[in-house]
Amino acid sequence: MAEEQPKKKPGFQFNIIKNDPLDGHRGQNFGAISLENIAPVYINIDTQEAELDIGGLHGKAEVEKRVKWIKDKAEAEGPDAKEYFLIWIAVERTEAGPVYNGAGACYLMVNKEKRRGYKMMHEHVNSLDDAMKGRIKLDILDDHSKETLKQFLINHNEEMWNISQDMRAAFDK
Repeated sequence: MAEEQPKKKPGFQFNIIKNDPLDGHRGQNFGAISLENIAPVYINIDTQEAELDIGGLHGKAEVEKRVKWIKDKAEAEGPDAKEYFLIWIAVERTEAGPVYNGAGACYLMVNKEKRRGYKMMHEHVNSLDDAMKGRIKLDILDDHSKETLKQFLINHNEEMWNISQDMRAAFDK
């Protein structure tokens, strides 16, 4: 009797990679995604502190550690709950130099005391996708958080900010 082979998971599988090993070749490993030029920026809505935490690429940012993610916001609410905006920022290299090319914002709430966190995963994935595709979607941000993000980007690299025409235009709306 032959041994049964484990069933392969159906559907399309993705590999998250650091560098593009394909160099433009789209044959094998077609489902690979490179997060090389993406950075997650967290803004604490109450304190308006912005922080870049690369651990967020894999859900391991300090803000997100040690919580169980739930879909019922009421479970995470309470006096110890903290609200954040997560903004995915994409950077591209142009002839003029590196520019802030895309941005997608989403919401999350974390209650470390209760060890519960609320986020809608599809919103986070869609925001990351927007940034990766060079779209700038910051509609969810309030005016204070938008200004905090703007100052963070300027302070991070003012030269890059100055040549990022599309990103600057998004903040002038």
